[in-house]
Amino acid sequence: MIFFNINIKPTNHPDIVKFEADKFLLQREGQEFNNIDEAKNSPLAQQLFYLPFVKKIYIAQNFVAIEKYDIVEWKEVQQEVADAIEGHLNNGGAVIKEDSTSKKMPATVYVESTPNPSVLKFIANKKLVLQTTEFKNSEEAKNAPMAQQLFQFPFVKEIFLDENFISITKYDSAEWEDITAELREFIRQYIEDGKEILKEEAVQPKLEDEKKGTGELPKIETENLDDVSKEIVEILEEYVKPAVASDGGNIKFESYNPEDRRVKVILQGACSGCPSSTVTLKNGIEQMLREMLKGKVQTVEAVNE
Repeated sequence: MIFFNINIKPTNHPDIVKFEADKFLLQREGQEFNNIDEAKNSPLAQQLFYLPFVKKIYIAQNFVAIEKYDIVEWKEVQQEVADAIEGHLNNGGAVIKEDSTSKKMPATVYVESTPNPSVLKFIANKKLVLQTTEFKNSEEAKNAPMAQQLFQFPFVKEIFLDENFISITKYDSAEWEDITAELREFIRQYIEDGKEILKEEAVQPKLEDEKKGTGELPKIETENLDDVSKEIVEILEEYVKPAVASDGGNIKFESYNPEDRRVKVILQGACSGCPSSTVTLKNGIEQMLREMLKGKVQTVEAVNE
């Protein structure tokens, strides 16, 4: 049985709060409901409308956004709402009825180059996964149906999945101008058909390790790290990850040795094997950590996962 955790996420609008799930709620187009009658095809929304302060509900791929009336403050009721959503889902309640006439979400996929000439980034107009995942071969992708099918293309070497994009590494025997259109159309059609991207088995073990019973999904577990390592993780998450993600890759903290002040990181996606990765490590990440953590970091090196 799939087990959901709901996290409370404030928004810029004081009357609206997002209740974010750690798994997808919908693979189709999101739906908005203004009252219980409009929510006849959504058992979850109908249940939530029985709460007297609920004004409007929007259900998206992995969250429920609720607008409240002014009769209460969110801090007084948001946990009650989170518990109600979690309880409904974990008791097998439906989000949208299967016979609903909800439309498919039209898929758009565009392509971006990356600093790595062997990698292209295929960006979708919807979320694909809720956590980064990398596959070096078809065997590693046994619980990832989309990646398995992509590996059937003889020129696909490695696959990296992030929130709304896929980075594909090709073999040198193929040229991008010969294969890009075929890959783009396959990815677009796969997404539009609402096919499964990751099976629960591919996600659950990692989620169990990360949750530690809190219901939260931290970017990296820092509980057992020393203080300098925690600072390094914070810097990587805030300053480095957004930049490498824009290039179709990811960076993960591996270790910190206080004796020689050496930091080890793992590069994924387009960053892995990129000719410019050494320059990025030395002139970018290493310099940043040395400046921000003076006397604590001397060198940064990448290791293979």
